[in-house]
Amino acid sequence: METVIADDGVRLWASASGRGGPLVLCHGGPGLWDTLDGVSALLADRATVVRWDQRGCGRSQRCDGPWTSERFVADLDAVRAHFGFSRIALLGHSWGAQLALSYALAHPERVSALVYVSGTGIGPDADWHPAFRENFLARLGDPPERLARWQELTDRPEPTEDETRERAVLQWSIEFEDRDRALELARQMADPWFGLNGTCNRALNEERKRDWGTPALQAACQSLDVAALIVDGARDIRPRSAVDSLERALPRVRRVVLPEAGHMPWVEEPEGFRAAVLSVLPN
Repeated sequence: METVIADDGVRLWASASGRGGPLVLCHGGPGLWDTLDGVSALLADRATVVRWDQRGCGRSQRCDGPWTSERFVADLDAVRAHFGFSRIALLGHSWGAQLALSYALAHPERVSALVYVSGTGIGPDADWHPAFRENFLARLGDPPERLARWQELTDRPEPTEDETRERAVLQWSIEFEDRDRALELARQMADPWFGLNGTCNRALNEERKRDWGTPALQAACQSLDVAALIVDGARDIRPRSAVDSLERALPRVRRVVLPEAGHMPWVEEPEGFRAAVLSVLPN
């Protein structure tokens, strides 16, 4: 485990393992911590895999932000520089896919490959969020008592930390196509539990609603000269059609859809996920 010092002095938790060319992972959220240990385990025989917790989250220093993509891109660059990498492959999951894309747009000369996993494209929220919300309630409502308990916990004005964790586990269980194991897999994500950073989550989601879906973003993606791979789980409850916008824009892109996976495709289709990622990593 290592401590990365951002340019404003904030301490970031990071960990490197494996051997080979550098691959830096960007976890989802925003406001969560790295849960990509399974990705690292799949790829560490072919890459030096770096995991890190974003500022104010997980094992990184608690701070007051700022909660902007620009700040998080600078933090990611501090992680790259700390480990002495001139160029990195980037793999981002969910919100982390947006962060990895933002970094590649800001510093294309420092990115050897971009792996965009389970993101929501570059269009406005209207492209995916209404369908996501409908699918969310339908999946969490099977069985109905899970949705009722989640709603009860959501409505509590001052939940305990245990109740916050229970609500998160229920919510994360919808991300897995394997419904028999969904709660077990979600509990694994919450162990260890580091707490949620709601302020970070709200600020970065509001920034996305404001700034995503613009002609400027589309034009920037069309000019991005970086090898890119989009990986989707076909059973993700976020409509995969939302990612078409990104696929159309990127000039050097390949897309892999794993048919039996949900939002965490490395968990439910590890062999297909590994093969897809290795196909784009530099030798």
